[in-house]
Amino acid sequence: MGLDDIKRRIAAAEDRAGRAPGSVTLIAVSKVQPEDRVTAVLDAGHRVFGENYVQEAQGKWPGWRDRWPGVELHMIGPLQSNKARAAVDLFDAIHTLDRMTLARKLAQQIAEQGRIPQLFIQVNTGDEPQKAGILADELPVFLSSCRDLGLSPQGLMCIPPEDCDPLPHFRLLRALAADHGLPNLSMGMSADFEAAIAEGATHVRVGSAIFGARDYG
Repeated sequence: MGLDDIKRRIAAAEDRAGRAPGSVTLIAVSKVQPEDRVTAVLDAGHRVFGENYVQEAQGKWPGWRDRWPGVELHMIGPLQSNKARAAVDLFDAIHTLDRMTLARKLAQQIAEQGRIPQLFIQVNTGDEPQKAGILADELPVFLSSCRDLGLSPQGLMCIPPEDCDPLPHFRLLRALAADHGLPNLSMGMSADFEAAIAEGATHVRVGSAIFGARDYG
């Protein structure tokens, strides 16, 4: 497919949903992708990228940011509390705030560094025991506790269960965000981002459809 095709599909999905052009942010998920694929997307002018692993991102993005100014980097994978310092230093947005131990670490690092990444709370919309994220009914207390720490989450994120209809999960996330006055919704990936846009996604996370299949070899 490639970057241009995905951008065209996003624009068409915005139009179908009656959304303003450019209202959806495309996060190009560059985790475990070869350098030449990522730099080609940078050369094409795209500047918003997502990474799953702090250590991997530390190894490549500082240098790439020097070569391609204006990069916006999003943490979209599970974040260990002991990586909070590095994450606040490196990322412009963190989509996986999912527990109070991490919230406290992030609050400490934000206060120390004076750098404030955009925060999304990850919600486990499928109540999957193996998956990160708070449960939907835990959101009010968790959000209040985060705000008590001085954090200001601006959105919610979800990863629907595999092999199921994602629409109920997108709709649940949208309803939760509306209930709590959170303007941003990080939902939708390569296989379902158009459906997510129809349900109000403000950020979609697309990797393989832009870069090609990953080789974890």
